[in-house]
Amino acid sequence: MRKLGAWLAALVLLAGLGATPARAASADPAAAQIDAFDGALLDVMKSAKSLGLQGRYRRLEPAVARAYDIATMIRFAVGPGWTAIAPAQQQALTQAFERLTVASYAHNFDGWSGERFETDPNVLTRGPDKVVTTHLIPPSGAPVSIAYRMRQAPGGTWKIIDVFYNGSISQLTTRRADFAAALAQGGAPALLGHLNSLADNQLK
Repeated sequence: MRKLGAWLAALVLLAGLGATPARAASADPAAAQIDAFDGALLDVMKSAKSLGLQGRYRRLEPAVARAYDIATMIRFAVGPGWTAIAPAQQQALTQAFERLTVASYAHNFDGWSGERFETDPNVLTRGPDKVVTTHLIPPSGAPVSIAYRMRQAPGGTWKIIDVFYNGSISQLTTRRADFAAALAQGGAPALLGHLNSLADNQLK
């Protein structure tokens, strides 16, 4: 799990969300979505060595698709310039961002040494969104808190639109700065190449 620690450290920290308590995790559909995603991650962690990197990718691909609203995330990360990108390029960028997301999980969740996940029952509400916090609890040492900001997708399913780690700034905020640099260099084709390069590096 060495890579997992480095990956979590790279996620930027959850700021005060000004949120209010919602229902308990056991009754909340957003929390149930995170419980299911955590279960999929844990299963892959336990079988990580036998699955190998490509096997972990294949196992996690449907779990990420179920849990994440990748289309909303890439649109937010690109910002106002998204509407100026041609639909075919938007689709290619969305697919590349999903590939990068899955590849990052497959690369970093590469083993299991007794860790478990525990969902915080205090689900928070912020406008149309909910924030569900899960704790990755190692057999020794301090738990790691990961907060997921979630929004209802068409059909009513709650999906992840941002990720926060132990403190203050959203992952999408960091992505936006990174994507802006690629877009400035060469527009959508440059961003697509950047996303694919990042995913390729995760899958080596």
